[in-house]
Amino acid sequence: DFSVVVYFTLNSKDNCAVFTMSSEEEEYVFYKDRLQWKDVVPIKQDDGEAPVCPIAYTAEFEDVMNYFRAMLQADEKSQRALENTTEVIEFNAANYTVWYFRRLILKELNSDLKEELQFVSDEAAEHPKNYQIWYHRRAIVEMLGDSSQELQFTKLVHMNDAKNYHAWDHRQWVLKTFKLWDGELEYVEKLLRQDVRNNSAWNQRYFVITNTTDMSLEVCKKESLWTIERVKEAPNNESAWNYLRGIMKGYKFTDFPEVVALCEECPNKWPACAFGQSLLVDVLTSQNKLAEAKEVCERLARGVDDIHKKYWEYRTAVLDNKITAQS
Repeated sequence: DFSVVVYFTLNSKDNCAVFTMSSEEEEYVFYKDRLQWKDVVPIKQDDGEAPVCPIAYTAEFEDVMNYFRAMLQADEKSQRALENTTEVIEFNAANYTVWYFRRLILKELNSDLKEELQFVSDEAAEHPKNYQIWYHRRAIVEMLGDSSQELQFTKLVHMNDAKNYHAWDHRQWVLKTFKLWDGELEYVEKLLRQDVRNNSAWNQRYFVITNTTDMSLEVCKKESLWTIERVKEAPNNESAWNYLRGIMKGYKFTDFPEVVALCEECPNKWPACAFGQSLLVDVLTSQNKLAEAKEVCERLARGVDDIHKKYWEYRTAVLDNKITAQS
Protein backbone atom coordinates (compact mmCIF):
# COMPACT_ATOMS: atom_id res chain seq x y z
CA ASP A 1 0.00 0.00 0.00
CA PHE A 2 1.02 3.58 -0.57
CA SER A 3 0.43 5.84 2.43
CA VAL A 4 0.19 9.62 2.17
CA VAL A 5 0.66 11.79 5.26
CA VAL A 6 -0.57 15.39 5.27
CA TYR A 7 0.79 17.90 7.77
CA PHE A 8 -1.09 21.08 8.59
CA THR A 9 1.12 23.76 10.13
CA LEU A 10 1.38 27.52 10.48
CA ASN A 11 4.35 29.44 9.20
CA SER A 12 4.38 32.12 11.88
CA LYS A 13 7.04 34.18 10.12
CA ASP A 14 5.02 34.60 6.94
CA ASN A 15 1.65 34.20 8.69
CA CYS A 16 0.43 31.65 6.19
CA ALA A 17 -0.93 28.15 6.22
CA VAL A 18 1.33 25.42 4.96
CA PHE A 19 0.17 22.03 3.74
CA THR A 20 3.02 19.58 3.26
CA MET A 21 2.72 16.00 2.11
CA SER A 22 5.05 13.08 2.47
CA SER A 23 4.60 9.54 1.30
CA GLU A 24 5.92 6.29 2.57
CA GLU A 25 5.50 2.61 1.80
CA GLU A 26 3.56 0.71 4.44
CA GLU A 27 2.73 -2.95 4.32
CA TYR A 28 -0.76 -3.57 5.62
CA VAL A 29 -0.91 -6.24 8.33
CA PHE A 30 -4.22 -8.08 8.42
CA TYR A 31 -5.90 -8.23 11.82
CA LYS A 32 -5.75 -12.03 11.95
CA ASP A 33 -1.97 -11.68 11.94
CA ARG A 34 -1.93 -9.13 14.76
CA LEU A 35 -1.26 -10.74 18.13
CA GLN A 36 -3.47 -8.36 20.13
CA TRP A 37 -6.51 -9.18 17.97
CA LYS A 38 -6.34 -12.99 18.17
CA ASP A 39 -9.31 -13.13 20.56
CA VAL A 40 -11.66 -11.17 18.28
CA VAL A 41 -14.04 -12.84 15.83
CA PRO A 42 -14.54 -10.48 12.86
CA ILE A 43 -18.07 -9.72 11.68
CA LYS A 44 -18.54 -9.55 7.93
CA GLN A 45 -20.93 -7.17 6.24
CA ASP A 46 -24.33 -8.74 5.74
CA ASP A 47 -25.48 -8.04 2.20
CA GLY A 48 -28.17 -10.73 2.27
CA GLU A 49 -28.23 -14.11 0.56
CA ALA A 50 -28.04 -12.83 -3.02
CA PRO A 51 -26.85 -9.24 -3.24
CA VAL A 52 -27.77 -7.64 -6.56
CA CYS A 53 -24.73 -5.41 -6.85
CA PRO A 54 -22.13 -6.03 -4.14
CA ILE A 55 -19.49 -3.35 -3.72
CA ALA A 56 -15.98 -4.41 -4.65
CA TYR A 57 -14.23 -3.43 -1.42
CA THR A 58 -10.50 -3.94 -1.14
CA ALA A 59 -9.38 -6.79 1.10
CA GLU A 60 -7.82 -4.29 3.50
CA PHE A 61 -11.01 -2.24 3.77
CA GLU A 62 -13.10 -5.34 4.41
CA ASP A 63 -10.64 -6.47 7.05
CA VAL A 64 -10.61 -3.24 9.04
CA MET A 65 -14.41 -2.93 8.84
CA ASN A 66 -14.99 -6.54 9.89
CA TYR A 67 -13.06 -5.90 13.09
CA PHE A 68 -14.74 -2.54 13.62
CA ARG A 69 -18.13 -4.27 13.55
CA ALA A 70 -16.87 -6.72 16.14
CA MET A 71 -15.80 -3.84 18.41
CA LEU A 72 -19.09 -2.04 17.89
CA GLN A 73 -21.20 -5.13 18.60
CA ALA A 74 -19.20 -5.90 21.75
CA ASP A 75 -19.31 -2.22 22.73
CA GLU A 76 -15.63 -2.47 23.51
CA LYS A 77 -14.22 0.92 24.42
CA SER A 78 -10.53 0.16 24.62
CA GLN A 79 -7.26 1.50 23.28
CA ARG A 80 -7.21 -1.10 20.52
CA ALA A 81 -10.76 -0.15 19.56
CA LEU A 82 -9.66 3.48 19.35
CA GLU A 83 -6.75 2.49 17.12
CA ASN A 84 -9.16 0.51 14.95
CA THR A 85 -11.36 3.60 14.45
CA THR A 86 -8.24 5.51 13.34
CA GLU A 87 -7.64 2.91 10.64
CA VAL A 88 -11.26 2.93 9.54
CA ILE A 89 -11.13 6.72 9.23
CA GLU A 90 -7.99 6.45 7.13
CA PHE A 91 -9.96 4.26 4.72
CA ASN A 92 -13.18 6.29 4.85
CA ALA A 93 -13.25 9.58 6.76
CA ALA A 94 -16.96 10.04 5.99
CA ASN A 95 -18.12 7.07 8.10
CA TYR A 96 -20.40 8.74 10.64
CA THR A 97 -20.80 5.67 12.85
CA VAL A 98 -17.04 5.32 13.30
CA TRP A 99 -16.68 8.94 14.42
CA TYR A 100 -19.57 8.54 16.87
CA PHE A 101 -18.12 5.37 18.37
CA ARG A 102 -14.71 7.04 18.54
CA ARG A 103 -16.16 9.82 20.70
CA LEU A 104 -17.65 7.27 23.06
CA ILE A 105 -14.27 5.57 23.36
CA LEU A 106 -12.47 8.86 23.97
CA LYS A 107 -14.84 9.65 26.85
CA GLU A 108 -14.52 6.17 28.34
CA LEU A 109 -10.72 6.21 28.21
CA ASN A 110 -10.46 9.83 29.34
CA SER A 111 -8.15 10.34 26.38
CA ASP A 112 -6.03 13.40 25.72
CA LEU A 113 -8.45 15.58 23.78
CA LYS A 114 -5.73 18.05 22.77
CA GLU A 115 -4.11 15.14 20.97
CA GLU A 116 -7.46 14.37 19.38
CA LEU A 117 -7.73 17.94 18.12
CA GLN A 118 -4.41 17.49 16.35
CA PHE A 119 -5.70 14.26 14.82
CA VAL A 120 -8.77 16.12 13.56
CA SER A 121 -6.56 18.90 12.19
CA ASP A 122 -4.57 16.36 10.20
CA GLU A 123 -7.75 14.78 8.85
CA ALA A 124 -9.21 18.18 7.97
CA ALA A 125 -6.07 19.02 6.02
CA GLU A 126 -6.66 15.95 3.88
CA HIS A 127 -10.48 16.21 3.78
CA PRO A 128 -11.31 19.91 4.35
CA LYS A 129 -14.95 19.56 3.26
CA ASN A 130 -15.90 16.46 5.20
CA TYR A 131 -19.00 16.99 7.36
CA GLN A 132 -18.11 14.29 9.89
CA ILE A 133 -14.66 15.71 10.60
CA TRP A 134 -16.02 19.18 11.35
CA TYR A 135 -18.83 17.81 13.52
CA HIS A 136 -16.29 15.73 15.44
CA ARG A 137 -14.09 18.78 15.96
CA ARG A 138 -17.02 20.72 17.40
CA ALA A 139 -17.83 17.84 19.73
CA ILE A 140 -14.22 17.66 20.96
CA VAL A 141 -14.10 21.42 21.57
CA GLU A 142 -17.33 21.11 23.57
CA MET A 143 -15.85 18.26 25.61
CA LEU A 144 -12.72 20.33 26.26
CA GLY A 145 -14.59 23.53 26.96
CA ASP A 146 -11.65 25.22 25.26
CA SER A 147 -11.94 27.11 21.99
CA SER A 148 -8.54 28.79 22.14
CA GLN A 149 -7.28 27.14 18.94
CA GLU A 150 -10.41 27.40 16.84
CA LEU A 151 -10.32 30.88 15.35
CA GLN A 152 -6.72 30.41 14.32
CA PHE A 153 -7.50 26.98 12.91
CA THR A 154 -10.34 28.26 10.72
CA LYS A 155 -8.15 31.16 9.66
CA LEU A 156 -5.57 28.67 8.41
CA VAL A 157 -8.21 26.78 6.46
CA HIS A 158 -9.45 30.00 4.88
CA MET A 159 -5.94 30.90 3.77
CA ASN A 160 -6.16 27.89 1.47
CA ASP A 161 -9.87 28.11 0.68
CA ALA A 162 -11.53 31.40 1.63
CA LYS A 163 -14.98 30.00 0.92
CA ASN A 164 -14.85 26.71 2.83
CA TYR A 165 -18.41 26.54 4.15
CA HIS A 166 -17.56 24.08 6.93
CA ALA A 167 -14.82 26.31 8.31
CA TRP A 168 -17.12 29.35 8.27
CA ASP A 169 -19.90 27.40 9.96
CA HIS A 170 -17.47 26.20 12.64
CA ARG A 171 -16.11 29.70 13.12
CA GLN A 172 -19.60 31.12 13.58
CA TRP A 173 -20.42 28.44 16.14
CA VAL A 174 -17.22 29.23 18.07
CA LEU A 175 -17.85 32.98 17.99
CA LYS A 176 -21.41 32.67 19.23
CA THR A 177 -20.87 29.87 21.75
CA PHE A 178 -17.74 31.29 23.39
CA LYS A 179 -18.51 34.97 22.71
CA LEU A 180 -15.22 35.69 20.95
CA TRP A 181 -16.43 38.65 18.94
CA ASP A 182 -13.50 40.98 19.64
CA GLY A 183 -11.54 41.58 16.46
CA GLU A 184 -13.88 39.59 14.21
CA LEU A 185 -15.20 42.59 12.28
CA GLU A 186 -11.63 43.73 11.64
CA TYR A 187 -10.74 40.22 10.43
CA VAL A 188 -13.65 40.20 7.98
CA GLU A 189 -12.82 43.69 6.79
CA LYS A 190 -9.27 42.55 6.08
CA LEU A 191 -10.60 39.65 3.99
CA LEU A 192 -12.83 42.01 2.01
CA ARG A 193 -9.93 44.38 1.43
CA GLN A 194 -8.04 41.41 -0.02
CA ASP A 195 -10.99 40.23 -2.13
CA VAL A 196 -14.09 42.40 -2.24
CA ARG A 197 -15.93 39.61 -4.09
CA ASN A 198 -15.54 37.11 -1.25
CA ASN A 199 -19.23 36.37 -0.72
CA SER A 200 -18.43 34.25 2.36
CA ALA A 201 -16.76 37.23 4.02
CA TRP A 202 -19.78 39.41 3.23
CA ASN A 203 -22.00 36.81 4.85
CA GLN A 204 -19.69 36.76 7.87
CA ARG A 205 -19.81 40.54 8.16
CA TYR A 206 -23.61 40.41 8.29
CA PHE A 207 -23.42 37.63 10.88
CA VAL A 208 -21.12 39.72 13.08
CA ILE A 209 -23.11 42.94 12.74
CA THR A 210 -26.44 41.28 13.51
CA ASN A 211 -24.99 39.50 16.55
CA THR A 212 -23.00 42.36 18.05
CA THR A 213 -25.19 45.42 17.47
CA ASP A 214 -28.83 46.39 17.89
CA MET A 215 -29.08 47.00 14.12
CA SER A 216 -30.26 50.52 14.85
CA LEU A 217 -30.69 52.98 12.02
CA GLU A 218 -27.42 54.62 13.02
CA VAL A 219 -25.56 51.30 12.76
CA CYS A 220 -27.17 50.41 9.44
CA LYS A 221 -26.48 53.84 7.93
CA LYS A 222 -22.82 53.52 8.91
CA GLU A 223 -22.67 50.06 7.32
CA SER A 224 -24.38 51.30 4.17
CA LEU A 225 -21.79 54.06 3.74
CA TRP A 226 -18.95 51.56 4.13
CA THR A 227 -20.62 49.25 1.63
CA ILE A 228 -21.15 52.01 -0.93
CA GLU A 229 -17.38 52.44 -1.10
CA ARG A 230 -16.97 48.70 -1.73
CA VAL A 231 -19.61 48.88 -4.48
CA LYS A 232 -17.63 51.60 -6.19
CA GLU A 233 -14.56 49.35 -6.15
CA ALA A 234 -16.44 46.56 -7.99
CA PRO A 235 -19.90 47.68 -9.24
CA ASN A 236 -20.79 44.25 -10.64
CA ASN A 237 -20.17 42.49 -7.34
CA GLU A 238 -23.54 41.01 -6.37
CA SER A 239 -22.47 40.36 -2.77
CA ALA A 240 -22.09 44.04 -1.92
CA TRP A 241 -25.49 44.94 -3.40
CA ASN A 242 -27.14 42.07 -1.53
CA TYR A 243 -25.46 43.23 1.67
CA LEU A 244 -26.94 46.69 1.13
CA ARG A 245 -30.40 45.14 0.83
CA GLY A 246 -29.88 43.19 4.03
CA ILE A 247 -28.67 46.22 5.96
CA MET A 248 -31.69 48.29 4.90
CA LYS A 249 -34.19 45.56 5.75
CA GLY A 250 -36.87 46.87 8.10
CA TYR A 251 -36.22 50.50 7.19
CA LYS A 252 -37.36 52.79 4.38
CA PHE A 253 -35.27 53.75 1.38
CA THR A 254 -35.69 57.37 2.44
CA ASP A 255 -33.58 56.55 5.51
CA PHE A 256 -30.64 55.88 3.18
CA PRO A 257 -30.34 58.83 0.77
CA GLU A 258 -26.77 57.87 -0.18
CA VAL A 259 -27.93 54.43 -1.30
CA VAL A 260 -30.77 55.99 -3.30
CA ALA A 261 -28.28 58.32 -4.99
CA LEU A 262 -26.01 55.36 -5.78
CA CYS A 263 -28.89 53.51 -7.44
CA GLU A 264 -30.01 56.54 -9.41
CA GLU A 265 -26.56 57.04 -10.94
CA CYS A 266 -26.13 53.34 -11.69
CA PRO A 267 -27.73 53.20 -15.22
CA ASN A 268 -25.43 55.91 -16.56
CA LYS A 269 -22.31 55.16 -14.54
CA TRP A 270 -22.49 51.34 -14.69
CA PRO A 271 -24.97 50.51 -17.49
CA ALA A 272 -24.19 46.78 -17.35
CA CYS A 273 -24.76 46.49 -13.61
CA ALA A 274 -27.94 44.47 -13.20
CA PHE A 275 -27.74 44.38 -9.39
CA GLY A 276 -27.76 48.14 -8.97
CA GLN A 277 -30.57 48.63 -11.47
CA SER A 278 -32.56 45.86 -9.81
CA LEU A 279 -32.37 47.77 -6.54
CA LEU A 280 -33.26 50.96 -8.44
CA VAL A 281 -36.53 49.34 -9.54
CA ASP A 282 -37.47 48.84 -5.89
CA VAL A 283 -36.41 52.37 -4.97
CA LEU A 284 -38.47 53.94 -7.78
CA THR A 285 -41.47 51.76 -6.95
CA SER A 286 -41.32 52.87 -3.32
CA GLN A 287 -41.30 56.49 -4.56
CA ASN A 288 -44.35 55.72 -6.72
CA LYS A 289 -42.33 56.55 -9.83
CA LEU A 290 -43.92 53.61 -11.60
CA ALA A 291 -43.28 54.65 -15.19
CA GLU A 292 -39.57 55.09 -14.47
CA ALA A 293 -39.46 51.77 -12.65
CA LYS A 294 -41.14 50.11 -15.64
CA GLU A 295 -38.55 51.62 -17.98
CA VAL A 296 -35.71 50.12 -15.90
CA CYS A 297 -37.47 46.71 -15.89
CA GLU A 298 -37.73 46.81 -19.67
CA ARG A 299 -34.06 47.68 -19.96
CA LEU A 300 -33.12 44.79 -17.69
CA ALA A 301 -35.27 42.39 -19.72
CA ARG A 302 -33.87 43.60 -23.04
CA GLY A 303 -30.25 42.83 -22.29
CA VAL A 304 -28.81 44.04 -19.00
CA ASP A 305 -30.17 40.97 -17.20
CA ASP A 306 -31.66 38.88 -19.99
CA ILE A 307 -31.00 35.65 -18.10
CA HIS A 308 -33.89 36.76 -15.88
CA LYS A 309 -35.91 38.11 -18.79
CA LYS A 310 -39.15 36.37 -17.78
CA TYR A 311 -38.91 37.80 -14.27
CA TRP A 312 -38.43 41.34 -15.51
CA GLU A 313 -41.29 40.93 -17.96
CA TYR A 314 -43.40 39.86 -15.00
CA ARG A 315 -42.32 42.91 -12.99
CA THR A 316 -43.13 45.09 -16.01
CA ALA A 317 -46.64 43.62 -16.20
CA VAL A 318 -47.20 44.22 -12.47
CA LEU A 319 -46.13 47.85 -12.84
CA ASP A 320 -48.38 48.21 -15.90
CA ASN A 321 -51.36 47.09 -13.82
CA LYS A 322 -50.50 49.59 -11.07
CA ILE A 323 -50.12 52.43 -13.57
CA THR A 324 -53.48 51.53 -15.11
CA ALA A 325 -55.15 51.36 -11.70
CA GLN A 326 -53.85 54.84 -10.83
CA SER A 327 -54.91 56.46 -14.12
